[in-house]
Amino acid sequence: MDTMRDRFTPVVSRLLDEDPRVAVVLAEIGAADLAEAQLRHPDRVINVGIREQLLVGAGAGLALTGMRPVLHTFASFLVERPFEQVKLDLGHQGVGAVLVSAAASFDWPAGGLTHMAPGDVALLDTLDGWTVHVPGHPDEAETLLRHAVAAGDNKVYVRLSVQSNADGLPVDGERFLRVREGRSGVVVAVGPMLDAVLDATEGLDVTVLYATTVRPFDATALRRATRSAGTDVVLVEPYLAGTSTAAANDALADVPHRVLGLGVARPELRRYGTVPEHLAAHGLDARSLRERIDGFVGGGRASTRD
Repeated sequence: MDTMRDRFTPVVSRLLDEDPRVAVVLAEIGAADLAEAQLRHPDRVINVGIREQLLVGAGAGLALTGMRPVLHTFASFLVERPFEQVKLDLGHQGVGAVLVSAAASFDWPAGGLTHMAPGDVALLDTLDGWTVHVPGHPDEAETLLRHAVAAGDNKVYVRLSVQSNADGLPVDGERFLRVREGRSGVVVAVGPMLDAVLDATEGLDVTVLYATTVRPFDATALRRATRSAGTDVVLVEPYLAGTSTAAANDALADVPHRVLGLGVARPELRRYGTVPEHLAAHGLDARSLRERIDGFVGGGRASTRD
C-alpha cells in the first residue's frame, strides 16, 4: 500500500492543474517528486532550498498576493524550526496557507530528534485559528488535502505519517466518527492510532470515536458520546501526550468528568530503534493501550461495533 506522502505528489499536482491560485513551496525535500509539475507550472512550484524560515515567509508572501500556498517539508522543519514565521508571517499578517508535513512524531527513527516532531500540534495550539488534520490512511490524506486547499484562505496543518490504519474511513474534515458503541467510557482515537485502539478495546464496553480533524475539536461529538457512555474520556494521540486534554475538558466543562491523555511521552528516546519499538516504548501499542484504558475506565466489558 502506498503511504500518505505518496498521495501528496499526485494530489497537489492535480490541484496545480485545476486551480491557478494554488502554489507549492518546498525546501528541497520533495522537490524531485514534483519535477514534472514544476515544468508545467514553473512560476507556482518554488523550491527555496534548505531555508525553512524562507519557506514559510515565501508562502506568506504568495498568500498576500491572493494565492493559496501549500508548504511542504518534514514536520520538525515546517512547524518547529520556522515557528516565528508561522506565528508572524501567517498569523500576524492575517493570511492563510496549507502546511503539509511528513515524518510525524518518529516516522524516521534513524534520523534522530532533529527529524522528529511529537510537539508540533501542541505548538500550533499556542496560535489562534488553525485547522489541524491528522489522517489515519492514505485515502483520508487525499480527502483532507483537498479539503485543506479548498478551505478559503484559512490556516490549515495536514500531518502526514507512514503509520496507517488498514482501511480508510469516509472523513469529512470536520466531525469525529463513532466506530464502536459502549457504555463505560469514551476513547478518542486520533488518525493512525485507530487500529491499535480498536484492538486494545476489543471486548471492553467503551465507545470509540475516530478523529482525523482535531482542530477545531469536535466538542459536540464528544458530548453526545458521553451521554450514553459516561464521562470517563481517554484520548489516544500520535503526538505529545495530553495535547487535546484541554479541548476535551472545555467540551465537558459543565459536567463532572475525567480525562486521560495518552500519546508520545516527553522523555527523549536516544536509542532510535524502529517505529514499532517507539510505539511500545511510549505505550501506544495495542497491548499497552489495553492495560491503560482498561485500568482507567474500570474494566467494563461486552462492547459492540456500529
